[in-house]
Amino acid sequence: MENKKTKQETLTICLLLVYLVVLTWIILFKMQFSLKELGYFRSINIIPFHESVIVNGRIEFSEIYDNILVFVPLGIYIGMIKRKWSFMKKSALIAGVSLLYEVLQFIFAIGASDITDIIGNTFGGIFGITIYLIFLKLFKTEFKANKIINTIALVGTILAILLLAFLVLVNN
Repeated sequence: MENKKTKQETLTICLLLVYLVVLTWIILFKMQFSLKELGYFRSINIIPFHESVIVNGRIEFSEIYDNILVFVPLGIYIGMIKRKWSFMKKSALIAGVSLLYEVLQFIFAIGASDITDIIGNTFGGIFGITIYLIFLKLFKTEFKANKIINTIALVGTILAILLLAFLVLVNN
């Protein structure tokens, strides 16, 4: 059983690393393959839900939803890997990761640094932690919950990579 648990933990860490690479590509590289295509843009917004959600005088929630959605897996992975940490400590780590991405965008002038993004990302991560806690309740044991989540994540990761490869091939 211990050997199976170690394999599950290794798979979780590998999936987390793949997820972080993809997350970095999405947030910092704006899904571009060339640094030349990024351009230079630097701004900062410290008023929550202000500039980023108002487009043409209308409230636009899609960016907030996207920020929430993209950080849900981080919350799930943190929940799996740092099971003994308190909910607050896990949430703080997610907020810290989000803050790091916003700071890097500002430093490298590759996007708008926005407090709304940090709030949305953190909420998404907290939602992910909650999803993991629900899986633990449903499947009774950490091993079963992790195995099911890892299976879903592995299939999803493979499908996402195949889709990405297809899109790259079609667009070149």
